Amino acid sequence: MINDIQKDAEARMKKTLESLHTNFNKIRTGRAHPSILDAVTVDYYGAQMPLNQVSSVNVEDARTLAVVPWEKSMVPKVEKAIMTADLGLNPATAGSVIRVPMPMLTEETRKGYIKQARSEAENARVAVRNVRRDANGDLKGLLKEKDISEDEEHSGMEAIQKLTDKYIAEIDKLLEAKEKDLMTV
Repeated sequence: MINDIQKDAEARMKKTLESLHTNFNKIRTGRAHPSILDAVTVDYYGAQMPLNQVSSVNVEDARTLAVVPWEKSMVPKVEKAIMTADLGLNPATAGSVIRVPMPMLTEETRKGYIKQARSEAENARVAVRNVRRDANGDLKGLLKEKDISEDEEHSGMEAIQKLTDKYIAEIDKLLEAKEKDLMTV
């Protein structure tokens, strides 16, 4: 029973870390990276489809993405979707290729992105702590029902705390790397 609670807690903490990774990929740095456009959806015959399912997204050079829709008729829709995605990007179309130049980040935008990254990291820390709280509550419930002893509850809580510490350290490491990436000119 205790092992099940620990496995469940670890799985939920892992999902939180993956979610943070996804959120960090949405925060753009000065370099071009295809994951910046992951959140963009395109109207494809009445259905909203992710950009990477209606076109190929490639890095042309360090500051430019090349988006090539698989259907020529989709070029204007893809261009409009990128513009309206609130990423601060202005695509330029040349035939069937849409080039998305990454604007240089100013000191002010860098600080804004760092603030956003710190906020995302704090949300992830809170989520990990909530998982810990839930797991500890489950352990206390088992103790109340007399399914486990106090010693087993204590050792279970220690294991959950070690997991929490491990994942919060991972979150801090990801944040540090993202901040360093953002401050690189």
